[in-house]
Amino acid sequence: MPLSQHIKAFRKRRISQPLLAKFRKVLPAMSDTEKDAIEAGTVWWDAQLFSGKPDWAMWQQFPKPTLTPEEQAFMDNEVAHACSLVDDWKITTEDFDLPAQAWDYIKSRRFLGMIIPKQYGGLGFSAFAHSEVMTRLSTRNSALAVSVMVPNSLGPGELLVHYGTEAQKDHYLPRLARGEDIPAFALTSPWAGSDAAAIPDSGVVCMGEWNGEQVLGMKVSWNKRYITLAPVCTLLGLAFRLFDPDGLLGDKKDIGITCALVPHDHPGVQIGRRHFPLNAMFMNGPTQGTDVFMPLDFIIGGPKMAGHGWRMLMECLAAGRSISLPSSNVGMSQMTVRAVGAYSRIRKQFNLSIGKFEGIEEVLARMGAYTYMTNAVRVMTAGAVDLGEKPSVVSSIAKYHVTERARVVVNDGMDIIGGKGICLGPSNFLGRAYQQIPVGITVEGANILTRSLIIFGQGAIRCHPYVLREMSAVQEHDQKVALDKFDEALFGHIGFAVSNGFRSLVSGLFGSGILGIKAGHSSQMRPYYGQITRLSSALALSADVSMLVLGGSLKKREKISARLGDVLSLLYLASATLKHFEDQGCQSDDAAFVHWAVQDALEKAQTALLNVYRNFPNRWIGAALRLIVFPWGRVFKRPKDRLDRAICEQLMQPGAARDRLTANCYLPDSEDDPVGVIEKALAATLRAEPIDAKIRDAEKRGVFDGRPAGNVRDVSDLAHQLDQISDEEYALLRERDRLRDKVIHVDDFPFDLGIAKTPYSSEPSASNPTKES
Repeated sequence: MPLSQHIKAFRKRRISQPLLAKFRKVLPAMSDTEKDAIEAGTVWWDAQLFSGKPDWAMWQQFPKPTLTPEEQAFMDNEVAHACSLVDDWKITTEDFDLPAQAWDYIKSRRFLGMIIPKQYGGLGFSAFAHSEVMTRLSTRNSALAVSVMVPNSLGPGELLVHYGTEAQKDHYLPRLARGEDIPAFALTSPWAGSDAAAIPDSGVVCMGEWNGEQVLGMKVSWNKRYITLAPVCTLLGLAFRLFDPDGLLGDKKDIGITCALVPHDHPGVQIGRRHFPLNAMFMNGPTQGTDVFMPLDFIIGGPKMAGHGWRMLMECLAAGRSISLPSSNVGMSQMTVRAVGAYSRIRKQFNLSIGKFEGIEEVLARMGAYTYMTNAVRVMTAGAVDLGEKPSVVSSIAKYHVTERARVVVNDGMDIIGGKGICLGPSNFLGRAYQQIPVGITVEGANILTRSLIIFGQGAIRCHPYVLREMSAVQEHDQKVALDKFDEALFGHIGFAVSNGFRSLVSGLFGSGILGIKAGHSSQMRPYYGQITRLSSALALSADVSMLVLGGSLKKREKISARLGDVLSLLYLASATLKHFEDQGCQSDDAAFVHWAVQDALEKAQTALLNVYRNFPNRWIGAALRLIVFPWGRVFKRPKDRLDRAICEQLMQPGAARDRLTANCYLPDSEDDPVGVIEKALAATLRAEPIDAKIRDAEKRGVFDGRPAGNVRDVSDLAHQLDQISDEEYALLRERDRLRDKVIHVDDFPFDLGIAKTPYSSEPSASNPTKES
């Protein structure tokens, strides 16, 4: 026998076999729902970032997501027209719903069937097109966006496309595509919110009457809440746990989580009441049913798919997390940064645009960089779905970090516009976004849960090249096969950890440049690839040590796992930002956004790692990790102030960089719209600035001495009277002042805030303010 085989046999007997026996004792049995959750979806670029040595050639080859001519035409025409049909203030204070004209339009133009294949009458759009549409709608009104979002994300349409029987597809998909059926999907229960696998809603297989005949079916009881579109749905998707106590389907008593389609008018179905989600008027509400009998054919995919509901949900969850929520929050960010950037140029204090003050500059720069980064994440993640991926870890990263950064962007925007932002009214362009930001942070898995449990908990198992293989070997019943698999995975894991430890130490001592990473076409961005690789090695090493030392208790150490998840997430955000810059042709005007965003991500990743080491239960191991990874201390710094100024210059004036950053914004061409008037006032402000300079020069020369100008607005009148500016220049200033007054106007109302009727009562209500005419 060759020496290598003797060595392998020795290590199996002396090392792998005892460790395998120990692992079998300490590793708890995995339930079917846990197994489905871990194995659902695919790993993609996230696995490279967890590897310690990302394949940048692979990253470079990811295609740039683009729209087809048909999809672009839909964006330019149907999407723009749908936006024009809604008035956010009227929807949130008078109608409490989309106008009938908007509902009819989105149904007839198949907005609700974007993901349904053309063979069933849908639009058959790509994931990227879906993302582009949702981003633009979200810059206009949340009720419009959500009403389109839900039918195209996790729900009856997507589940039918992937799992429905041919009869179910032929019947329901054309109706869903045409908007004849409005879908909702009921998952969340009062006693099982984040722990959706533990839903208490249940069904029992039994005989019952259906269409005048005795058929095999199930009696289902449910109590659901937070179900979007439930109050107006005509087709309810329903998740429940199915039991078969009498063995009518086989030997298994607890069949498992099952998904069914139930018409809204089916006997026993209760819908119609509404929740009131922070003045967002999309339809959302509870649904109940008690012992509702339905035939087994109601199960999505038919009776053979009974009990497979959890895997179905896990595999399809990527759409909601990868597309819907990132897109809607990027739309909110784009609208905020475009409007607030312009406002910062229009609004003056101390005879200076407020955006030129360094305090505003610091905040506005962060808004711009975060919007660039989150849009990059949105685009890259949607592109992954179009490549056939179901990126479960990446979708969680996108959902959590895009919504959190949108919260920062909107909060920053409110700080800048001040009193105008806190007074609701038709001219307030940001108040509703500020109110509704928590909605995206809460749904599809609350962000605290997503950060502390899901990203690293799932990522460490799925993205790690050896952990899942080791776990699978432990579960293997054949002892010889188990030992062979475990031995191979174990020693691969050891080599993996050693290589990452060495790479971390060398790059820590001599800098990431020693790694020789070459990627991308922009020389000024090239150092970042080595820095991301260095932190990737540090993450892999830190994760391995944490899993080895803490074992199963790591799941309970949520702060440590959350920080390790933060590092993985921040590396994904940084690499997505660099990819977006590459795909857009390395535009020099965008470089400041990229530098700021990537430097911010790297510094935050460094801080997360240092906090892991500082709080590691074994302080000596924590200290050793810190010495290996950061032997010279902190190396990644916050973005410099000069980047703030470069970003603000782009945000406070029309230009290609501003247009690229906010490309999805719907821009009304009306000065009666709060966003439309800002665009017009910005253009007028820029035209007037040279004239303002002439007036200031006249003041310095003493032209106005002894002639009272009254206030800052009257000085233009005096300058005109003294022939310091022409009639044409004076007219420009007057027009600028008129538009500026509309922009900074704050709505006021009658003392009782107006009297109106709500749709819930025939009695007048004082809670619905209307603008005083």
